[in-house]
Amino acid sequence: MTRAFMNLIGRILIAALFLGGAFQKLSDPTPSVRMIASLGLPSALVWAVAAFNLVAGLALILGPRVRLWAFVLAAYCIGTSWFHWQLRADPWQMTIVVKNWAIAGGLLILAAEGPGRLVRWR
Repeated sequence: MTRAFMNLIGRILIAALFLGGAFQKLSDPTPSVRMIASLGLPSALVWAVAAFNLVAGLALILGPRVRLWAFVLAAYCIGTSWFHWQLRADPWQMTIVVKNWAIAGGLLILAAEGPGRLVRWR
């Protein structure tokens, strides 16, 4: 039971990042809109990203298809690192890049190991 419980707590902690991102984008989309627009992408993309973060975060906790969501979120973390790759402009952003990679690593372990026994839908 301890292993299953730790898996659940780990999933909740990782999901909190994505759920928090969704709520941030929904409550104050301006910073994300600026970042998206600065890359020449349509600012309305913020709503799709917020929805993705919300659905993916809930799926990590409850299911279904936790392994698939973990894999997709790992790719998302690596992909979004591109937004923070600003070595000369803001060295602190490189810390965010490394954190995204670390989160992707944890998600890949979750994708490999699965959600454990304490998941509503597999």
